[in-house]
Amino acid sequence: MPTYDAILAAPFGALGVRIDGECLTGLEFLPPGTAPVDAGGTLIKQITDELDAYYADPGHRFNLPLAPHGTSFRRKVWHALLNIPAGRTRTYGEVARELASGPRAVGQAVGDNPIPIVIPCHRVIAADGGLGGFMHSRTGYSQDIKRWLLRHEHVL
Repeated sequence: MPTYDAILAAPFGALGVRIDGECLTGLEFLPPGTAPVDAGGTLIKQITDELDAYYADPGHRFNLPLAPHGTSFRRKVWHALLNIPAGRTRTYGEVARELASGPRAVGQAVGDNPIPIVIPCHRVIAADGGLGGFMHSRTGYSQDIKRWLLRHEHVL
């Protein structure tokens, strides 16, 4: 199992948290039943409080110091995702047009998002209205999480 700075309980399972200094660098979906591990610290508490605020109110806007690791293109895509409001979706093609790119390149970057929920990759859907991939998966647990997040935001 990978190493996390904390493991937080979530309504759909658990989240493995990675931080670097004073910035959040990663959230990873973990299956239900994964035991929480509170490593303490100010940033972990802030992340926990921000996620709890989102679970209580899907319109909550995160205010966390982020440092996602990725190429300049991926960081550009992730920045564009931050501009999709809660309760709204965009297609891969719409994001691609906004960035003068292609839907497949955007899809790859969306799937590689290291800080899901906070960087809302779940708000990107297929052109036909389907969920599309989520974290590079079209089946199983990750799709259940995407459905949960979109229902939570009253999209589904």
